[in-house]
Amino acid sequence: MQKNLWSVLIFIALTLFPFVMCSQKGKENTDNATIEINAKLAEEQAAFARLKAKADTAKVFCKAKEFDLQHCILIDFSIHSGKNRFYVWDFENDTIKYQSLCCHGYGQESTQSKPVFSNVEGSYCSSLGKYKIGARSYSNWGINVHYKMHGLDKTNNNSFKRWIVLHSHTPVPSHEIHPQHLPLGWSQGCPVINDDIMRKVDALLKATKKPMLLWVYN
Repeated sequence: MQKNLWSVLIFIALTLFPFVMCSQKGKENTDNATIEINAKLAEEQAAFARLKAKADTAKVFCKAKEFDLQHCILIDFSIHSGKNRFYVWDFENDTIKYQSLCCHGYGQESTQSKPVFSNVEGSYCSSLGKYKIGARSYSNWGINVHYKMHGLDKTNNNSFKRWIVLHSHTPVPSHEIHPQHLPLGWSQGCPVINDDIMRKVDALLKATKKPMLLWVYN
């Protein structure tokens, strides 16, 4: 009788063991997924807080300089090039209106993951600082529209004579491609975005009555 009881208990244990292990593994997978979701959410919240802080500073600048107070453009080159880092900020609603991938210049040993910044003619580098977006003109690239950029800081005051302009390039994807990077060579220092967002930015810029601020930072 005791032998039969032990046999039954062993049978039950062997039968239930896979289900217990499966349940435990499932719980671990769920816990890991929750951790990943929470980490991603925290990262997104931190990125938005950084962007909003920059936008708040931009708004003060725009008020002081009598720039457009509906929108500004913020470009954060500290962000991976396979992620959106070009933002049209809506001052009234305190939020992102449009966003895009954005190329950086390829000069002076810039890499896909780490841009080098310069204000020197012929450097083919992006330049940090605030810009006044100027006249609309024809472009050979993208939607065939570009906007002149006038550097307002010591770090970018050569931008106009360097032909640094805002334009699009058709191969720039309209979605994030992280962990892949954008290739080098699509920008000689210009902020280069995707065609769809350039059309929307073009419409905004044609409608604005005051100069719009574009701010490149990292």
